[in-house]
Amino acid sequence: MGSRRALVLGTSGYLLFIAANLAPSWYTMVPASLYLGFTASIIWVGQGTYLTSAALSHARDNNLPDGPTLGSFNGEFWGVFASTQVIGNLISLALLRNGKVSISIWILSVSYEHLVDCHFTCTSCVFDPIIFISLQDGGSVTGKNLLFVVFLGCMIIGIVLMCLLSKRDEKRDNASTHSSFGSMLKYIVAPLKDRRMILLIPLIAYSGLQQAFVWAVFTKSIVTPVLGISGVGGAMAIYGASDVVCSLVAGRFTSGLHSATFIVSVGAIVQAVVLFWLLLFYSPMEGLLGAAIPLFIGALWGVGDGVLNTQLSALLGLLFEDVKEAAFAQLKVWQSGAIAVIFFLSPSITLQAMLILMATALVISFGLFLLLTLVVEKPSSIRA
Repeated sequence: MGSRRALVLGTSGYLLFIAANLAPSWYTMVPASLYLGFTASIIWVGQGTYLTSAALSHARDNNLPDGPTLGSFNGEFWGVFASTQVIGNLISLALLRNGKVSISIWILSVSYEHLVDCHFTCTSCVFDPIIFISLQDGGSVTGKNLLFVVFLGCMIIGIVLMCLLSKRDEKRDNASTHSSFGSMLKYIVAPLKDRRMILLIPLIAYSGLQQAFVWAVFTKSIVTPVLGISGVGGAMAIYGASDVVCSLVAGRFTSGLHSATFIVSVGAIVQAVVLFWLLLFYSPMEGLLGAAIPLFIGALWGVGDGVLNTQLSALLGLLFEDVKEAAFAQLKVWQSGAIAVIFFLSPSITLQAMLILMATALVISFGLFLLLTLVVEKPSSIRA
């Protein structure tokens, strides 16, 4: 298809999912969700491929080093992406400011129990990351529908802009068409034969785990008991703002594998401190300090998310330039699988067990990533 057409097609799933929220039911939401899962895989592989191609093309056209250029492109993209968590909250609050509306903003998912408690009044709109809004106590249907119409408008603008994207990244990519299904399959699995990818996969999976943790566990078990459901939006807005800043900063400092190792180390240490503190010392507190702690945790967690998003995308572009579509496909396979694991496990295991799982995954994935840096990859193998 080419990455540009994949981006345009991928938006159709988000468009349909938002539209389904105008008449939410199992018969509209379930098919729309399934289709969204299919198209999301297309759009995110296309995004990684296009951004990498555009960055490398820009670097070569302007005689710039590949590493810093890729880092800057990814930092700016993921910074803007993370800002939607703040923008989405502001748009929601602006359109649903009626005093009768009780607004609960959840990022990407809410627990099944919450859906039952709300008697399926929870509806969802996509402005990735997905924002779930619970309208209770006589919430305005008109206001809710207006919100979804605004998001539909955002999607339409996005589709138009993607249609205007440059085709320069596809000049060389057109040569990589496959003559048979077998040749395409070999291309898809090629990264799995590379030990660099094998050592990166655990960190890729952890990046999905930590995203799902903040959406499904942090909001439910850390924020809600202290700030209530109404505090979730504020906590996630602070998380998003921290994510924005760290994405932009991390992108600017990226130059290759060794700079990425330092940056990832900072993010991993920050998240490790949070996990072990929650596991060993944390207990809900009252008062101003107790209310500030979940917000502070959200800000710290945003540091790790911003770092992992920018560095993993930049590294895949640098290490797997010849098979970048297949490399970014592996990124989404392992990230999405890890996210699914957290959502399936979170209703049935305790917070302590989840924290132990997260800490173990972080230690293993970070250790293997250090092995990639120290043993496998040589500085001369990356243009910097």
